[in-house]
Amino acid sequence: MNIPSSIITLIAGVLITLISLWYGQNHGLMPVAASENAEEVDKLFNFMMTIATGLFLLVEGSLVYSLFKFRRRKGDTSDGPHIEGNVALEVVWTAIPVMIVFVLAFYSFQTYNKLGGLDPVNTKDSPPQQIAINSHDDQIALGIGKSFGKDVLSVDVQAMQYAWLFTYPETGIVSGELHVPNNRPVQLDMTAKDVLHAFWVPQLRLKQDTIPGRKSIISFIPTVEGDYPIVCAELCGPYHGGMKSVLHVDSQDSYDEWLKSNKPIQEAHLEKTLTVDNNSSNEKFLTPYIENMGTEKDTVAELPNNYPHHDS
Repeated sequence: MNIPSSIITLIAGVLITLISLWYGQNHGLMPVAASENAEEVDKLFNFMMTIATGLFLLVEGSLVYSLFKFRRRKGDTSDGPHIEGNVALEVVWTAIPVMIVFVLAFYSFQTYNKLGGLDPVNTKDSPPQQIAINSHDDQIALGIGKSFGKDVLSVDVQAMQYAWLFTYPETGIVSGELHVPNNRPVQLDMTAKDVLHAFWVPQLRLKQDTIPGRKSIISFIPTVEGDYPIVCAELCGPYHGGMKSVLHVDSQDSYDEWLKSNKPIQEAHLEKTLTVDNNSSNEKFLTPYIENMGTEKDTVAELPNNYPHHDS
């Protein structure tokens, strides 16, 4: 029984479409989505996987079909037919990729805008994620993330070869790991001490460069409790691969307990303070607390010596 080629093409097209749609939503390639931003990024990634799967099946399927359909038969030593260009086919296989690229570019633009990455000009009273680069009223954004209200948790992040240092302005806590409460808006004000680094947490679907001499911002709302790797995604030197830390998304009770157990000694025992030593270096002052801070001695040694310390 000879099945018309149009029917075969229709069936193949339906199968490719169904397989692409299913795999595009069930590929399982992404890590857990641990922030509100992750949903938008995952939608874009799933859309790209759907298109990529369809193209893969179409191209590879055509190759496999051609291997059997147009293979040389036993005893056939003649040349194949001489076929010159097909204008209609060339137009189609050029137009389709162009359309796909434009669609993905537009979708990516929309997604990046939803994440708060495309609001380049504002004034002094504009949202906090906008970063000033000059002394005038106009400011240019350098970062990604939406603006949040007064409940935002601000954390200062300093990147250096080869460690991350997190400072909590509200409490004065300094840590080598990042702790945040679940479902509370977080804003990271980031800078680099030496060279370019990049703050990346795959589970948040957010990545942002840290730049010497400038601030950059990441803001997000964590939605899933857990421990997630913080990775430097910018080649920053020979030990770049070891520049890692951990983001702890805690319950509110666990976060409060962490705050309580990590308050700086000058706050916890302020009533017992006897003297103020302005000449003591940060390294000397913080060395007894290195283990509790979750950092290393070399990291503490990089801190600028410009903060007064209380000796109890």
